[in-house]
Amino acid sequence: MTEQLSSPDEALDPASAEPSESMDTPAEPVEPHALPALPDGVGRIVLAATPIGNVGDASSRLIELLQTADIVAAEDTRRLHRLVQSLGITVSGRVISYHEHNEAAKTEELLDYVRAGKTIIMVSDAGMPAVSDPGFRLVEGAVAAGLFVTAFPGPSAVLTALALSGLPTDRFCFEGFLPRKAGERSSRLADLGNERRTMVFFEAPHRLEPMLRALHERFGSDRRIAVCRELTKTYEEVIRGTVRELLEWAENNEVRGEIAVVVAGAPEQAPGKPEDHVASVNELMAKGVRLKEAVAAVAEEARISKRELYSAVLAAR
Repeated sequence: MTEQLSSPDEALDPASAEPSESMDTPAEPVEPHALPALPDGVGRIVLAATPIGNVGDASSRLIELLQTADIVAAEDTRRLHRLVQSLGITVSGRVISYHEHNEAAKTEELLDYVRAGKTIIMVSDAGMPAVSDPGFRLVEGAVAAGLFVTAFPGPSAVLTALALSGLPTDRFCFEGFLPRKAGERSSRLADLGNERRTMVFFEAPHRLEPMLRALHERFGSDRRIAVCRELTKTYEEVIRGTVRELLEWAENNEVRGEIAVVVAGAPEQAPGKPEDHVASVNELMAKGVRLKEAVAAVAEEARISKRELYSAVLAAR
């Protein structure tokens, strides 16, 4: 049965609405292009998200600041040039190349510009700077120096892949690129073997098959995953299935384009019987841990009753 509102006005009154746990709704209207207010002469750094494939996703705030900022710090100046050409705009400020190979040397120079009252916009090749892209060192340095940093949100390959994956989105983690070497890759996945949150990875197309094979070895054949390629572009594709199914797909197809891989978290394990964990308690006690503390530690990790485990330990003596 549908609950009826007592009056039309009640439907329009924000105070009558149930409180929301979402952080997505602003508390009050703001100017569409406004930067946070700062005293005159105070500089700032703005991390600005750029399109991940479709130039139409460029925000009006990004477009305006690219034209007005004193400094544009760009991961790849050639890509920046193509972006502004596509947007039909002109950069009026100084363009500085800022990437993983020079950021250690360039960071202090950029911070000096901010100290001098300049506005810097930081852009990466795609998506949000500092997230698997240059920018972290700049933010870290600005925070340490007490300088102002803000962000213009926008396109994100991580969140787009997660949303399209069909996998749980309430808890997730971003793992970036796995190591290229097989041994290091296997070791990283072993560390993630019990991770219950949905995991998001980036991968190069020519390394997707080895990655899926490593997932098969470490996570098993039935773990649910999604391979998302060319997101927001003309040939966007999301392939969903088990690790085994997507490994077969990768083996039989030429994979191209930018790729994000979303992996379901580890299934929750049944707690088991208290008797199954007596040996673990005895191992801790052999190392000098007192019985009560050993029982508490094992019971918490195994998610079983401390009282029942304590009784099982005593019964086994």
